[in-house]
Amino acid sequence: MTDVPTNGGQPRQPRQPGQPRQAVRADAQRSVDALLTAAAEVFAASGVDAPVRQITARAGVGAGTLYRHFPQRSDLIAAVFRHEVDACADAAPALAARYDPADALARWLRRFAGFIATKRGLSAALHSGDPAYGSLPSYFQDRFIPVLAGLLDAAAAAGQIRGDADPMDLLRAVANLALPVGDENDDHAQRMVTLLMDGLRYGAGAG
Repeated sequence: MTDVPTNGGQPRQPRQPGQPRQAVRADAQRSVDALLTAAAEVFAASGVDAPVRQITARAGVGAGTLYRHFPQRSDLIAAVFRHEVDACADAAPALAARYDPADALARWLRRFAGFIATKRGLSAALHSGDPAYGSLPSYFQDRFIPVLAGLLDAAAAAGQIRGDADPMDLLRAVANLALPVGDENDDHAQRMVTLLMDGLRYGAGAG
């Protein structure tokens, strides 16, 4: 990719200081987004050791583009994890704006359970002890705890759930509920989240 195309065989002019490169950045970002989406889908279906060609074919880019952005497979795995964490966390404000507090909380917990279920393919890599993944647990907590705390506080303030739920405890509980059970993994997790919400509603508004 070039910064400025050639013009009629004339030498390409260098980009002047301060000249915007928005088109270049936008094109590169589209490639990164396509790679992260494709990698997440391939990892979920085939595991994190799936051939690179599966990812690049799904993303519609060349292998050179992938390695330019993610030189090591661990770079791609970590980026996919962060990308999916961000997508899940960023869903909370939209849910809070559209639904009443308890409903928004329930919907986000189901979204989080789905996130955990689809990340099982990444689990072995993320817990391998590879230093490339060392910052991911804190990234997980830093993104999810404030989001869940806000949803819990809003639902408790509205008198729709009890006010003593700890965000980290709840994240751990939902993560455990999302563990596979036979062939009904997602259905089981969603039913368990519904029961968990019933427990949060018990005693709502008391005291």
